[in-house]
Amino acid sequence: MRSIRRQLLFWLLAIVLLGVGIAGWLIYRQALAEANELFDYQLQEIAEALPSEPFSQVLGSRDTGDEGIVLQIWNRNGVLMYYSHPRAPLAPRAELGFSTEKTDRGDWRVYGAIVGDNVVQLAQPVSVRNRLAANVALRTLWPLIVLLPLLGLAVWMVVGRGLRPLRRVTGALETRHPEALDPLPDSRLPLEVQPLVRALNGLLQRLAAALDTQKAFVADAAHELRTPLAAVQIQTQLVARAADDTTRREALTDLQAGVTRATRLAEQLLALARSEPDGHTQTQAIDLHALLEDCVMTYAPLAQQRGVDLGVEKSEAATVIGDADALRVMFNNLVDNATKYTPPGGRVDVSLLVEAGHPVVRIADSGPGIPPAERERVFDRFYRVGAGADRARTDVSGSGLGLAIVRRIALQHGASVMLGEAPAGGLEVSVRF
Repeated sequence: MRSIRRQLLFWLLAIVLLGVGIAGWLIYRQALAEANELFDYQLQEIAEALPSEPFSQVLGSRDTGDEGIVLQIWNRNGVLMYYSHPRAPLAPRAELGFSTEKTDRGDWRVYGAIVGDNVVQLAQPVSVRNRLAANVALRTLWPLIVLLPLLGLAVWMVVGRGLRPLRRVTGALETRHPEALDPLPDSRLPLEVQPLVRALNGLLQRLAAALDTQKAFVADAAHELRTPLAAVQIQTQLVARAADDTTRREALTDLQAGVTRATRLAEQLLALARSEPDGHTQTQAIDLHALLEDCVMTYAPLAQQRGVDLGVEKSEAATVIGDADALRVMFNNLVDNATKYTPPGGRVDVSLLVEAGHPVVRIADSGPGIPPAERERVFDRFYRVGAGADRARTDVSGSGLGLAIVRRIALQHGASVMLGEAPAGGLEVSVRF
């Protein structure tokens, strides 16, 4: 498991060490440049301090007294008159000015000059200068190197202090009761932690709303199921108490109708649960023309039995991406509502058009319609339009879930549902993808 604390400690300490290393390298380069300047000046001073008279004989080897400096002197005829270190791996020639000579024993800094009648060459190993520069850099960085453990401890404490608000938020979440969905306090929190807490509060708010909706749904479902189940229980008792075959057949007919209503309500509740936003759906390309034809053919016998003329008025080719089963449930609900609330002799027209590149499905009936003031409320769960003068003629049983399921499935597919007045005076439902 990756740890933010461990990563911060690692990278901060790595940056500190890298900074110390870069600082040491820069100090070393600066000290080396100053050492080169100083030693070059020293070589010039030594050369100018040598005697300018010609030597009359070759002198033996002796030390100049300066550490690492090799001295050679030639006369104008090129005869070596003096050498301080005969074993020094220097070339037996003199080059005027400063130069760097590479030998098998390392690099040498060489200075050649004409002093009087003599040619003087002074040389010094570059390692002497490097060693001096390294010592200067080490002495400069030594206090910082000693303080590195203290810097590491300080970084560890600062990182721990910076992550303390996250630990507080974690502790508040761990000790919270599962039903406690009130927002977390976001005061006295760093700016970097506040967006996380706000996102958690938003999630808790949505979760609380979802749970409230779920509780309301369960309560309403239990209330709605109580009535048909109680009716089934009573009808079962009537069947058991029937004294003759005629009474028993009538009781069985009522019992079958009650079971049908309870089954229909259970199916609607299941369809509504499946249409929730977090439901898992399988999306694919769907031919709306074929899907609507299938839905109309499914309800055609039922519409004929009710005396309703059901058919496809106009249909154009259209394809949408979505869940075929969910769309089938949506259109089945719309067709079922239209045929149920249309009186005998009425008609239900289904059409599929493509308007401005968007498929639009319209289902229009010649029933009583829905008053404009109630067209938005009918999408609420378990809400049913009150019986009016026109609606009393087509009074049918229902659960008040059909249009709620329709809107939920439409939203899942990026579609909108609108209710209006049909040309025949009834209700027209438009689903625009």
